[in-house]
Amino acid sequence: MGLQWCLSSTLKLSPLSILRPISQSTKIPLRRSLLVRALSAATVPTTIASAITPDDYRVVKAPQWKAAIDFKWIRENKEAVAANVKNRNFNANIDLVVELYDKLMNVQKEVEGLRAERNVVANRMKGKLEPSERQKLVEEGKNLKERLVTLEGDLLKLTDELQQEAQCVPNMTHPDVPVGKPREFSFFVKDHVQLGKDLNIFDFDAAAEVSGSKFYYLKNEAVMLELGLINWAVSEVMKRGFTPLTTPEIVRSSVVEKCGFQPRGTNTQVYSIEGSDQCLIGTAEIPVGGIHMDSIIPELSLPLKYVAFSHCFRTEAGAAGAATRGLYRVHQFSKVEMFILCRPEESNSFHKELIEIEEDLFSSLGLHFKTLDMATEDLGAPAYRKFDVEAWMPGLGRYGEISSASNCTDYQSRRLGIRYRPESSVPPKKGKGSSASTQFVHTLNATACAVPRMIVCLLENYQQQDGSVVIPEPLRPFMGGLEIITPKSK
Repeated sequence: MGLQWCLSSTLKLSPLSILRPISQSTKIPLRRSLLVRALSAATVPTTIASAITPDDYRVVKAPQWKAAIDFKWIRENKEAVAANVKNRNFNANIDLVVELYDKLMNVQKEVEGLRAERNVVANRMKGKLEPSERQKLVEEGKNLKERLVTLEGDLLKLTDELQQEAQCVPNMTHPDVPVGKPREFSFFVKDHVQLGKDLNIFDFDAAAEVSGSKFYYLKNEAVMLELGLINWAVSEVMKRGFTPLTTPEIVRSSVVEKCGFQPRGTNTQVYSIEGSDQCLIGTAEIPVGGIHMDSIIPELSLPLKYVAFSHCFRTEAGAAGAATRGLYRVHQFSKVEMFILCRPEESNSFHKELIEIEEDLFSSLGLHFKTLDMATEDLGAPAYRKFDVEAWMPGLGRYGEISSASNCTDYQSRRLGIRYRPESSVPPKKGKGSSASTQFVHTLNATACAVPRMIVCLLENYQQQDGSVVIPEPLRPFMGGLEIITPKSK
């Protein structure tokens, strides 16, 4: 039907949605068309003649569908759109899109001018005219019609070509999305296990003899790196108003269960201490959650925001594959965890805050990562919603999880018995206490720094051709000013 997709009005798209298929069910306000009015079927020739230069001529296959693209916005924001295309590594030619749009606008003006002339001729022929004058107008009308047929054909061709080029343009990117791509190496990339061996900072063999598989010794600069990461993460999160904690690393089994974990289930990740009701913690989330167990918190004390350092212990039952190599999946590790207790209506906003903190931390270290909204089968029992951050690990050859952030709503607080008493604006009745009943808080947790995974990322991403590893600048003050780890002489 030619150009019937663009009537005298067209769909209005936001600058962040410059490319979107038209949906019949979508209700979007209409505005003045940036393109052209629809052509009737009678005016569209079966063979399209070209009014553009031979150098510009090429056979264009008509798009199977038409998008209401805001070409005017693209032209007015050409540099930003081109930068967005480059950042996203798309094959779209913004210069050509703008050029085709300008040509289309010029042809459209010619078409509208000829239509206006044709209308003038048609109106004049309605009056009483001498035969010679009428014949002259008839000839003029025929000439206008022929010129219109040619230009309308060019208009149709330009519209198809413009659609074809513009449909390659990606949507604009949210300003908070990190810009960049994984580092490209000009030399053979080592994984962190080989790097650690060459730098003499790990010892997996001795740890296997002493403790078994999936244990490790850190040595030399790796010890400084672990301590530096811990102090850096705690320091940065404290700047956001979090209270620092160190926690017990052995807790009662009941507390583990109340936090939503199964210490004695099949393939449990929890180490239970035989002959007792105690377990080793798999995350500081558990002892931090237990701090306010069976208590009522004044509303004015909320939110409570903690950043906790602890060692974590996990059985890693069922884990197998290449991702278990080296430090990626181990039984014991150090971790800095964030934990928030808040009013129910605030938990979504605090969830966003935790994710932002994680992304700020990892961005400051120069890591290339992506944030994932996890599907239902990837949610643990306590989580209402969870986002994972996965960072690029060149030695592993893929992205690997380095943190997660979960909103557990009132799942944990109902089991742990953590309530708050809202401040009532209505005074209590005579002879009665506060009229405000208690409510359960919402709890949230997020990883600030899981040390072994961070070491994997830093070693593999910051390795140099000579085998050395550069220390990111934010960590150097926490490592005595150390800037680079160099291979040890053999």
